[in-house]
Amino acid sequence: MGLAVACGLRPFLPVLLAGVLARHGTLGVHFAHGGFGFLRSGWWLLVVTVALVLSYAAQILLKLAPTPASLDRKASTGPLAAALAGLGFGAGMVLFGGTLAAHGDSAWPGLIGAILVVGVAQRASWPVIVGARKRLPDVAAREALTIYLDAAALVLAVLVALLHPLGYVVLAALGWFLWRRRARSDEKYAGLRVLRR
Repeated sequence: MGLAVACGLRPFLPVLLAGVLARHGTLGVHFAHGGFGFLRSGWWLLVVTVALVLSYAAQILLKLAPTPASLDRKASTGPLAAALAGLGFGAGMVLFGGTLAAHGDSAWPGLIGAILVVGVAQRASWPVIVGARKRLPDVAAREALTIYLDAAALVLAVLVALLHPLGYVVLAALGWFLWRRRARSDEKYAGLRVLRR
């Protein structure tokens, strides 16, 4: 679950970390059961690395935004932001399902649960990222946010690999943050409705 949360921030480095740990059998991470052995194979790690490099190239060379530019649901999301959001769901699903299968459990709850977990991580983190991008006047500083996101996803993945229950704590904290943000938004709109009367 914690790896899926990390994939909700950025998908590449948590997948690479899990694959490298599984490849060397470190920290009890392995994907030997349930058809998820590809997660530790060399070709898979190469594909994920190439996808990471291509995402940075698309951001820097093509000037594509890696995150939504606005939280407005009616506003269109850029192609890179949409692709990375989808990759976050896919990566979270294979890591969550693969981890369950590696421990002898059925993989399908992880595949379904990752949709919820990655969704919570993305919905909780995107307002912070969108706000930070709007406040930073320098283009280079806005582009550097992607590096910070990758670093945060990697640190979270490392911590979860070391302390498995931490994934539950992080998910609960993100859920609380999302709930508080929604409650504040509801209070704001309730106040606006009172002013209109």
